[in-house]
Amino acid sequence: MKQIKIAGVPEHFNLPWHLAITNGDFEKENVDLQWTDVPEGTGKMCQMLREGTTDIAVILTEGIVKDIVAGNKSKIVQIYVESPLIWGIHVGANSKYHSLSDLENTKAAISRLGSGSQLMAYVNANNQGWETDQLQFEIVNTIDGAVEALTNGTADYFMWEHFMTKPLVDKGIFRRVADCPTPWPCFVIAVREEILKNQPEAIHAILNIINSKTKEFKTIPNIETLLANKYHQKLEDIQKWLSLTHWSDKQLTKEMLNNVQNQLFELKIIDKIGTFDEIVNTI
Repeated sequence: MKQIKIAGVPEHFNLPWHLAITNGDFEKENVDLQWTDVPEGTGKMCQMLREGTTDIAVILTEGIVKDIVAGNKSKIVQIYVESPLIWGIHVGANSKYHSLSDLENTKAAISRLGSGSQLMAYVNANNQGWETDQLQFEIVNTIDGAVEALTNGTADYFMWEHFMTKPLVDKGIFRRVADCPTPWPCFVIAVREEILKNQPEAIHAILNIINSKTKEFKTIPNIETLLANKYHQKLEDIQKWLSLTHWSDKQLTKEMLNNVQNQLFELKIIDKIGTFDEIVNTI
């Protein structure tokens, strides 16, 4: 049996993977898929791909594109979630800031350098017409770190997925001042080039299984209740999230990649544009 290591955030988007692993779907295809939860997010998973401590990452599109352009020897093999990620923009409950415009020239909490929370802070600033080279950051690693930073004032706002942070809003720990959707499909599946070369059959099998699982995911009986209980969400929030979320088995197109890279280049997050073949693997 071939052992393949995979990493992803501990969020509701990735429940299809856990259901397939628990059901033994990968083992039936002679693949021992070893999942690692990465609460630190995209920046940490880019590091893991570079170090070889994971073979596959279910990862934010903008983050992995940036890291591949910067030398990460991995490639995007397909889109995983084609709908945008809705980033909530949050402040501490007792913050003096009450609107998005109040946050210009303040400090953003981010999980890591190169993380989605940092890259989307640039996208949001650009959307608002702010000077992106004036952005300030405080590295907090996880949501718990963001709670601490926003509560004690070492950072002023934090961008994270709307529904995963909603329990903190409901509890009165955070206030959400706005949302900022990604202007591209939010999650892709990236694989180290070495694994693509040496284990192509295993990667094919993994993609076939997860794509089959995501196609049927919304029709699983009581899936809303399972999601709400596992991720500590209100049932009505999960129902809304499910209605907004669309998984995919499609390849990232040249047009989509150009959209991502052009925005990252314009924001000076990348200093060159990579080719389609350098970033995407059409297996």
